[in-house]
Amino acid sequence: MTSKYMDYTKLSRATDLSDPKERFLYRFFETLPGVLAWATLLLIVLFSFTAPLWIAIFIILFDIYWLIKTIFLSFHLRQAFKQLRENMTVNWMERLKQLPTANYELRSVKSWQDVYHLVILPMYKESTELVSASVESVMRADYPKNKMIVVLAQEERAGEEHNRMVREYLEKEYGSQFFKFITTTHPADLPGEIPGKGANATYGARVAKEKIIDALNIQYDHIIVSNLDIDTVVPAHYFSLLTHLYLTTPDSLHTSFQPIPLYTNNIWEAPALARVVAFSATFWHTIQQERPERLTTFSSHSMPFQALVDIDFWQTNMVSEDSRVFWQCFLRYNGQYRVTPMFYSVAMDANVTPTFWQTLKNIYKQQRRWGYGVENVPYFLFGFHKNKQIPLRKKIYYVFNVLEGFHSWATNALIIFMLGWLPVWAGGPEFNQTVLSLNLPQLTRTIMSLAMVGMISSAVLSLVLLPPRPPQYRRFSYVWMVAQWILFPITTILLGAFPGIEAQTRLMLGKYLGFWVTPKYMLNRKS
Repeated sequence: MTSKYMDYTKLSRATDLSDPKERFLYRFFETLPGVLAWATLLLIVLFSFTAPLWIAIFIILFDIYWLIKTIFLSFHLRQAFKQLRENMTVNWMERLKQLPTANYELRSVKSWQDVYHLVILPMYKESTELVSASVESVMRADYPKNKMIVVLAQEERAGEEHNRMVREYLEKEYGSQFFKFITTTHPADLPGEIPGKGANATYGARVAKEKIIDALNIQYDHIIVSNLDIDTVVPAHYFSLLTHLYLTTPDSLHTSFQPIPLYTNNIWEAPALARVVAFSATFWHTIQQERPERLTTFSSHSMPFQALVDIDFWQTNMVSEDSRVFWQCFLRYNGQYRVTPMFYSVAMDANVTPTFWQTLKNIYKQQRRWGYGVENVPYFLFGFHKNKQIPLRKKIYYVFNVLEGFHSWATNALIIFMLGWLPVWAGGPEFNQTVLSLNLPQLTRTIMSLAMVGMISSAVLSLVLLPPRPPQYRRFSYVWMVAQWILFPITTILLGAFPGIEAQTRLMLGKYLGFWVTPKYMLNRKS
């Protein structure tokens, strides 16, 4: 690993740079997403007063663009969902056993049984029942347990009593079930770190490397590491499929593997707004599987252990380590790194608390944390500036797509649902006497009504993805599962655009966020 690489790939924010010119450039990149979002919204408001005709035309064109995009994404959703359902029915262990060694991408692997899985489970104050449900799913997976290393990564700041209770229970239940099962305790207040999943997972992975992998001389390229959120429940064939992909994907040492997060573990317990947000997130990540050129790692993901060692593990000084690890690898390998979609789901928790208002508050905070993935924009822009070996075409492609994605997150819903009526209200008597002024509300309503047809497919898919109905819920509950989608405009604005633009504004102003841990509750579920 060269010193040039180390110079900029551990950056968290502009203040990490000592050179004034470089600090100014990084700070400019930090302001860019927020400036673009606010400039768009403010200019629409300004021109609604001064040039209402042009803004009305812009809004109509934007609504038509949104309609076309909705149709386009709906096709991707249907296709990705079809592939997901097919993959979920395959016995991947049988496929793996039948895979000829001549088809292996990795020449050093002589048998699929040479491949180990390192599973990192970072936790913080979660209950024994919730954690054991995740570990249980790993144990029930059909991959040989003598090739699986499980690391339960605890936080010292969670308290010794809580950690000891969880640790003792899990070690008793599962300690002998795997090749290795270890518990690590990430020390609090280490210099250069912020508390969060990245720091905890890195500490756990380093311990596993030193005490198990290096001690036993296991080859790094024979190991796939999965960094799973603590509420992740993996299907039985997950690790078999992952191994199959690792052995057959071209240049597999330079790719991460991304499943679809399916937020349904506790979906029946969630209020309607939380369900719409949870399913919307699932559908978005399902769509992204159909567009692998846009994929970055998110939440629970897997990658070669060799690549993780090459980048010196996940960053410990920032919030969105799940997506940052992709950019670390992308810069480390001069643009020769990608994410391979698995078209396979892992079950996770919807954001639910014992009270409705606390649930809404927590959803907002979670969405803001996800939106704070915008901190990767200055990181890779600065990295592109430093790394001259990445092809210019790739740089332009990623800059445009990532910036457009965050800009749409913060602005699209506000333009569609709130600012579309502004020219009529602010345009003045002269504009209000025009034919366009009279027809703008009707045109906007018609176009957006057509776009909302996409919610029908969302409603149908949400029913298909539902886990079995618990006995305490009546059959009539299915009706509300469909009707809940009328709340989509509300969730898109209040729990989408608002936290998205707040995250970008904080980065723009240098009011950096720390890592907020989403509280996990079992509520009425049984482990």
